[in-house]
Amino acid sequence: MKTPNKNRTTFLFVIGVLLLLPVTFFRLSQQQIANTRNEHLVMSVLWFQTSAEMRALSYQAFNIAKMRIDHDIATNKRKRKKAVLVDIDETILDNSPHMGKLIKDNQAFPFAWTEWVNRAQAEPLPGAVEFLNYAASRGYDVFYVSNRSASSETEGTLKNLKAKGLPQATDDHLLLMSVASSKESRRNTIEKTHDIVLLMGDNLNDLANVFEKKAVLDRFSEVDKVKEQFGNRFIVLPNPMYGEWEGALYGYQRGLSDSLKNEMRKAALKSF
Repeated sequence: MKTPNKNRTTFLFVIGVLLLLPVTFFRLSQQQIANTRNEHLVMSVLWFQTSAEMRALSYQAFNIAKMRIDHDIATNKRKRKKAVLVDIDETILDNSPHMGKLIKDNQAFPFAWTEWVNRAQAEPLPGAVEFLNYAASRGYDVFYVSNRSASSETEGTLKNLKAKGLPQATDDHLLLMSVASSKESRRNTIEKTHDIVLLMGDNLNDLANVFEKKAVLDRFSEVDKVKEQFGNRFIVLPNPMYGEWEGALYGYQRGLSDSLKNEMRKAALKSF
């Protein structure tokens, strides 16, 4: 027969285990979330890398861009120089292998980003090289306006552009980020000497500053206001992997935990 002291010890042990279980499960669930921080990216990166639809949309964007150049040549007899402005990442160069590394290594941007840029191995998006060379051959200046770092990623960027046959890959045609992430001041600089005929990007911020730091519904509204510009002055390429649209989901709050981001993504979903 067990003594009262032994019964009391057993009881306290069981109570202690029960009290620890929620903490243990919480820690396990937090660790599980941390280990799958990029699981939500898998399908979007696979779509970008493996879908024929992505290639079709890229060709479509650059085919429309060529038609806009032809229309501009036929209808506008400008005396000023003419310019085409393009973003780089996911507009003319494919960085999805870097996204793949983030997924496989369970890391977050900017992990290995500068290393990837300076490898100069990104492939051009379908139709990009042909279109930009066509624009250059018709007398248009091509400007690469990107938020890659001017201090650490210029050399690798130019090397990549030149290696893939993109035109006018020179310092004076490359405008990377040195201070402000907004591209407005860089666009204004170009506009002092050129008429900007076309702006291309995977992010609305590549096109105009009216889209910057806006909430989801406000971004919708700003797009609706200039809907006639899309396919004319503005051309957007598809990028489901990352962008300002994701920042809008999080209210542009930096440093949120993986678990909170996951909750905010789920909360933003429409259902029935």
